[in-house]
Order: sequence, then C-alpha cells, then structure tokens
Amino acid sequence: MTDPEAAEPPALRTSRPEYPQIGDRLRARRQELGLSLRDVAGRLGLSPSLISQIERGRANPSVSTLYALVAELDLSLDELLFTDRRSADRPAGTPLGGPIQRGADRQRIRLASGVLWERLTTASEPGTEFLYVIYEVGGASSPADAYQRHAGHEWGYVLSGTLKVTIGFREYVLDPGDSVSLDSTTPHRLENAGDVPVHAIWFVLGRDDHDTKLRLRFAEPTD
Repeated sequence: MTDPEAAEPPALRTSRPEYPQIGDRLRARRQELGLSLRDVAGRLGLSPSLISQIERGRANPSVSTLYALVAELDLSLDELLFTDRRSADRPAGTPLGGPIQRGADRQRIRLASGVLWERLTTASEPGTEFLYVIYEVGGASSPADAYQRHAGHEWGYVLSGTLKVTIGFREYVLDPGDSVSLDSTTPHRLENAGDVPVHAIWFVLGRDDHDTKLRLRFAEPTD
C-alpha cells in the first residue's frame, strides 16, 4: 500500500485556509443574533478575546471550538468552511464541479488542534461530510480534558498511523485497516496516539440536524 503521506501533494503541506472569511461569517451571524462577544464566550466557557481573535482571523479554531461555535450560532459547518454548498434549485446528486474530485484540487482547512480536513467531494452536500482527515503528531479533536458531541452519526477508516478513539468512558486504539462507527451525540474524542501522522477517511451524516444538536462547553487556553 502506498504511504498516504509520501503521496501527499505539496499544496497540502503549505496551503492555509482563509480564516478571515470564516471569521467574517461567524461575526456576521453573531451580530445577526444580537449576541456580544461576551455572550458567546460565556455560553461556551471560552474567553471573549479568543472569540475576537477567531473572528478577526488571528487565531485558528480547534475542532471542538469550531463545533461549539457553529452549534451555538446555529450555523451549518460546511457552509461556514466551504462557500459552494448546493443551492436549492440544483437537484441532489448533481455535483457542482462534476462527479470526480481530483486529489490535487481538494478544498482543505487546517485547524488549531493539529487536524487537517480535506473535502472528498466537488461540492458541499446538505447533511453529509465526506473527508480525508490528517491528525498530526499530538493532534486531537479536543483538549485532553474535554469531549465533543454533535448531531448525526459518523464512520471512520484509518489508512495509516495510530488513532485513539474515546467514546463515552471507553477507549479504543485503531490501527491501519481498522474502522469505527459511532453515534455522534455520544461524547467522544479522537487523538493521534503515535509518533507519525494519522491519515483517515471520515464520513458524517446528519451533523446539521439543529433539532438534536448538542453543545460542548469547555475551557480552552487563548494562547
């Protein structure tokens, strides 16, 4: 099997997401809801300065911070990250950019917690996320003392590296070829448990179900 990291295109290692645009969308939505920085920070257990830095594009959100923000502001995650979500007048199953997503052209975003997401579809589709995920050495979906939870169900398949998956009070270690299926409303945490990057395929169904969304409240350092 080809080493995924060795085959990684150069653009993957150097590309940076446009955080100012993400921050602009978060700020616009917060203001639309009539919430202050202090309001949002207090609800999520974060500092107002961290929220401000994220909105101004000066701080990258962690995975769990991003989930908490979109849940609190009632936003769609892929609408926030990717601007080409399928319009209502384009039938389902009709990709915006055609049926083939070329590896060198994937949209990607690097998060503060040592996690890189690449979208495996040519366009965002409602209620689904199909991602190539890399957990860098030391990378995790949330701080060590916090879990994440959200609407939907998710499936993951590890291509390389060692991924520790904590679901509720149980811990599992996934090696290459192992896979996991979990109810995303159960508190969970994903962490690189080895000394090389973890490469995995991840699929999430129903994360945007705001009727059942759950919030994660935690404290995170602002530096």
